[in-house]
Amino acid sequence: MTQPNTLTLAAARDALQKGDVTSVELTEACLKAAGEAVALNAYAHMTPDIALERARAADARRGDGAPALNGLPLGIKDLFCTEGVPSQAASRILDGFRPAYESTVTQKLRDAGAVMLGKLNMDEFAMGSSNETSVYGKVVNPWRGEGETAELTPGGSSGGSAAAVAADLCLAATGTDTGGSIRQPAALTGTTGLKPTYGRCSRWGIVAFASSLDQAGPMTKDVRDAAILLQAMAGHDPMDSTSADIPVPDFEAALTGDIRGKVIGIPREYRMDGMPEEIETLWTRGREMLQDAGAEIRDITLPHTKYALPTYYVIAPAEASSNLARYDGVRFGHRASLGQGDGVTEMYEKTRAEGFGDEVKRRVMVGTYVLSAGFYDAYYNRARKVRTLIKRDFETVFADGVDAILTPTTPSAAFALGAMAEADPVQMYLNDVFTVTVNLAGLPGISVPAGTDRKGLPLGLQLIGRPWEEGDLLNTAYALERAAGFVSKPARWW
Repeated sequence: MTQPNTLTLAAARDALQKGDVTSVELTEACLKAAGEAVALNAYAHMTPDIALERARAADARRGDGAPALNGLPLGIKDLFCTEGVPSQAASRILDGFRPAYESTVTQKLRDAGAVMLGKLNMDEFAMGSSNETSVYGKVVNPWRGEGETAELTPGGSSGGSAAAVAADLCLAATGTDTGGSIRQPAALTGTTGLKPTYGRCSRWGIVAFASSLDQAGPMTKDVRDAAILLQAMAGHDPMDSTSADIPVPDFEAALTGDIRGKVIGIPREYRMDGMPEEIETLWTRGREMLQDAGAEIRDITLPHTKYALPTYYVIAPAEASSNLARYDGVRFGHRASLGQGDGVTEMYEKTRAEGFGDEVKRRVMVGTYVLSAGFYDAYYNRARKVRTLIKRDFETVFADGVDAILTPTTPSAAFALGAMAEADPVQMYLNDVFTVTVNLAGLPGISVPAGTDRKGLPLGLQLIGRPWEEGDLLNTAYALERAAGFVSKPARWW
């Protein structure tokens, strides 16, 4: 039999039902793989005792009436609060924080019978595109260029989740997406990442970065698994005022692969100057694959796309500066040692200086600046107005009959760790150029692995869907996945 940890959620679910494997065997295989992959640094905190306890409980209730994810081992991004388990958002300032409660999403997964293997590494407070800002250290992509030994980024901020799924250290993982933090790492690791419509999954118990942009979603080995995991994660939560009180359809049942008559938009504004030829070629191939599957391809315009990155990098830091004000060393987490004569102001200053990393400090300062008197209207208010125009661009396109929009996910394949971290931060921010519009407009988006570059590194294509129509989006992604036939896996070196 195939190594249990290499199975998809759907295959493992079927194997469990047939009795070909037990949850304990699945869990032990994942824990063993994770223990042998220290070089990837994907896990921040392993929870083997919790995992095996839940696996044994899942095996005991196996059979008719067992919950949907019964016995399936998952990794949980460190941004999700998990009862009694360190939940640090990869930041020193939350050192020692062990929540007395579960986030709504992890509680839903727990209720569905899923097994938590541990907490996955990430960029600090989800701020980053390369997973190099973590207090736990960088995450290393399991992929390497052909004939090369350079360590590559898995993307960020959900880099630990992406690396763990790609290297089979778990069957699937949770991620969060504020400006592309699920889709970009998925593209760089040859995995599937889905950012749902804003409000589809509860944000309660997820450490906030930018509250009007953050959204939890699944990171999986294929599209079917994304549908299965989203089904368990989604749903209304009265604890979250932004959670939508609408029914959750059967996402897996929507996967027919039939997209005949669907209209796929190709936005001209996403054809950027200097786009690598490999990305351009992949995008053209994706267009052809969907057309061959029966979809109608239509050129569209999203005229305010060019303002998306500056708009995002005003709104997101502004909300972050507000959300991170609560980390002051008083109630929980890290507190700096104080000198004689230091008062509460010095305690705040020293604690935040020690507790926050450089990228978090940078964004907090930018956010504080754009919210300050004299600059609020010039920056933050103007960005909010442009955000409305970006959202209206999508509404106009969808009103004209477009069902989904096809774009590249990233402007390149995985780049070397350290290549951008010390350079101009704007160069790092440009990695989000194709993804931030989806968050600004609150839409669902999915990245599907669709090819490789000349070095054999994975490349992803992004599909953007209508709000609340994740089922239709997943089906289009399923058709694209089948046409692309991407089956490559990273060669094991770790």
